[in-house]
Amino acid sequence: MKVIRLIVTAVVLVLAWGLIAWGLDLPRFILPSPLAVLKTTLTKYDIILGHALTTALEIFLGLVLGVSLGCLSALIISANRGIKRWIMPVLIASQAIPVFAIAPLLVLWFDYGITSKVVMATLIIYFPVTVSFLDGLNRTDPAWLDMATLMQQGGSPSRLLKAYRLYRYIKIPFALPSLASGLRVATAVAPIGAVVGEWVGSSSGLGYLMLHANGRMQTDLMFAALLVLAFMAISLFYLVDYVLRLALRWQPDQHSVYD
Repeated sequence: MKVIRLIVTAVVLVLAWGLIAWGLDLPRFILPSPLAVLKTTLTKYDIILGHALTTALEIFLGLVLGVSLGCLSALIISANRGIKRWIMPVLIASQAIPVFAIAPLLVLWFDYGITSKVVMATLIIYFPVTVSFLDGLNRTDPAWLDMATLMQQGGSPSRLLKAYRLYRYIKIPFALPSLASGLRVATAVAPIGAVVGEWVGSSSGLGYLMLHANGRMQTDLMFAALLVLAFMAISLFYLVDYVLRLALRWQPDQHSVYD
């Protein structure tokens, strides 16, 4: 049913798009018809595919780095309350700065290659993952924490081992649903970082292709690149949501965002 709803929605949007382009009789360079965009996609699929692979790699690497650093930061902050007082204001301030403001600096520091785009995607992904996972770690049921403390009083494990067991068996499992929410948000915003970086300065990627096509009034090519990017983003979000529901099937409240 979900796939059928998605197909029906896409068909309705394409029909509305076609009716607007045909009814208003707009020039092709302002609003090309769906057929014109489809023709451009098919005739220039090799060019679009090459740029799409670059953007997909940037998004994937950004997700891996952003999620890894976010989870690590949340664990460190949760384990040390003193660090939280110093780090959280910095994290919040980093989100107050528009991504367009730091994108030129990242291109200047990391060159026009893929690195600056991966860093941009990582920065956008990092905050929602860190905050959501940290919130989950801090909301662990106190009764379970008390029980874990009592169970470890019988032996003489080290303080580090006690902390490891507490996080491994209590805090992290309880925080996984919150982390899943952060991962869904991160997946939705990941393409933004990559595309913004490509707009500021790059030699490949869908963002670069859109900017290149816009400068030459090739609106049909720009729409084709945009639709491919949208397809990639939606597919990635569906995939991550499906994997998270499988991984957290032991949680009774883990439903798809489409249910």
